[in-house]
Amino acid sequence: MAELVPLTTPLPGPRLTGRSALVTGGASGIGAATALRLAAEGATVLAVDLDGEGLGRTVAALPAEATGGITPHVADVSDEDAVAGAVAVAVEGGGGLHVVANIAGILRAAHTTEHSLQMWDQVIRVNLTSTFLVCRAALPHLLTGGGAIINSASTSASFGHPWMAAYAASKGGVAALTHTLAVEYAKRGVRVNAIAPGSVRTSMTKGLDFPADADFDLIARIMSPIGPGDPASVAAVVALLASDDGAHISGEIIRIDGGTHA
Repeated sequence: MAELVPLTTPLPGPRLTGRSALVTGGASGIGAATALRLAAEGATVLAVDLDGEGLGRTVAALPAEATGGITPHVADVSDEDAVAGAVAVAVEGGGGLHVVANIAGILRAAHTTEHSLQMWDQVIRVNLTSTFLVCRAALPHLLTGGGAIINSASTSASFGHPWMAAYAASKGGVAALTHTLAVEYAKRGVRVNAIAPGSVRTSMTKGLDFPADADFDLIARIMSPIGPGDPASVAAVVALLASDDGAHISGEIIRIDGGTHA
């Protein structure tokens, strides 16, 4: 019988102590859960969103025993100047920047023939352009000491999600951007990954209106056999990717969909 190799390093406590993180979409859903999880693991978190009241609720939800903290910052992450300002605040408040979680996003559903150009542009700008802007602004700081970027893709980037042309295209772009940055900065100490959630219980998904004549047989194709996920479960994967436990993970699009596309 092979001899067991003893564990020579202690199991981790809070994995992000002493690290600074910027989380977009921090007012609700997966973004709020991510800000809370990273702060619970010891990070100094700047939570960014347009919804100041929602950010306040996120800050108030942080348990007193958390070893990190959350600072709210109201900004439009699809605006270039606002992104530069948010990154500067995160760097100043956290003594640098080590983790970026691009979670902000919007979801719209319509027949593709009825997708207005305005809707298309808005979804692409909020979901994809903002991810590029934040990555571009944050990378010079991440390069000084190594770090991790976690972007928010979606199962719609890999599997057909009807009536979601703009959303799927934006998330496909996020996945491609993630792969590109992971290779470009592989030898410079920055890891870049993306999560790809399926259906998750958030205000964004609860407020989604499918076309009145939508075929629910097609909608059933994108639903998990065990039901929608919880934002906290997705945030746990973000925390792993942000920590040293994810030290050899880069360039991955990690699906979190409860077996929907198994």
